[in-house]
Amino acid sequence: MQRRLTSLRRRLRDSGLAAILITHLPDVLWLTGFTGSSAALVVTASAATLFTDGRYRAQAAQQVTGAKVEIIDSAPDRAAVLWTSAQTGVKALHFDAEQTTVAELDRLRAALPARLRRSFLVSASEPIVAHLRMRKDAAEIEIMAGAAALGCSLFDHILGFLRPGITELAVAAELEHQARLRGAEGMSFETIVASGPRSALPHGRATTARLPRRGFLTLDFGVILKGYCSDMTRTVCFGQPTARERQVYDAVLSAQQAGLACVRAGATCEQVDEATRSILRQAGMAEAFSHSTGHGVGLQIHEAPRLAVRQKAKLESGMVVTIEPGAYFPGQFGVRIEDTVVVQRGGCRNLTAASPTALIQL
Repeated sequence: MQRRLTSLRRRLRDSGLAAILITHLPDVLWLTGFTGSSAALVVTASAATLFTDGRYRAQAAQQVTGAKVEIIDSAPDRAAVLWTSAQTGVKALHFDAEQTTVAELDRLRAALPARLRRSFLVSASEPIVAHLRMRKDAAEIEIMAGAAALGCSLFDHILGFLRPGITELAVAAELEHQARLRGAEGMSFETIVASGPRSALPHGRATTARLPRRGFLTLDFGVILKGYCSDMTRTVCFGQPTARERQVYDAVLSAQQAGLACVRAGATCEQVDEATRSILRQAGMAEAFSHSTGHGVGLQIHEAPRLAVRQKAKLESGMVVTIEPGAYFPGQFGVRIEDTVVVQRGGCRNLTAASPTALIQL
């Protein structure tokens, strides 16, 4: 944790910032280890102070590293702002505009003395902590590898559970139950189980629809392990696929493999997106691919960077991203294949490679 605070202070110094207010709980967790649901952190060049309420007195004492803990009886962000405004030499407190609503900002400014309301709280030019979190260290990557391995084991299990006639909700329940039994702290997001024509819904949440005797089933799910998320998607087929279904599956698989082959430190996000998109374009399926190629993963299921059109940011070693092209034909079927990978200098490490992407027929 101390190394992370040092990195943040270096970024503050380089940006000419004296102090930063951090209220986004994943950022607080990443910097201090604190997992409570109510906290605000102030970091300056020489100190870090975490504000939380009495419910977390013992928890903060056990978890927080690198920061002094202040137990308060008011809103943590308000207490943090007032405390910082009284510190000698701090003329401005910067905040992450992407994590602070207009209403929250108005409330914080109203709590300040009148002479400071216009000038003290200043929006940072970028989400500083989120940018630092993009590159995972070795310990983070190994936790995420464990989460991905757990996800792969769940997929292996669910293959033996699937059969025509059971509901999508039953599939989601079995996945989530097994995840808990195998050590997951929770699911990364609401499990997607979309069968038959519903597989054409990119975010088809599980319903009472029954699995078909013939057709596609898309499973998109992830688990949380030690705070970190996993993410994977596999599309399987009940019965023999039609020639059209096989064509679409093969095109999506080729696009996904092209995206994986493009991932390496120095590649831009839009280059990886174009690698997948060009394959589907050549197959006449450009309009069927309706979302970006991927996104960052970490303490949150969706983090920077975003692998999409016009995203010029370069991938860096240690980033963890998904590669998940898809093709969707409303009222008919859809296919998506997703892996989570670690960006490396000469390519990538596929964390979900244990689950095959070749078409599985049930």
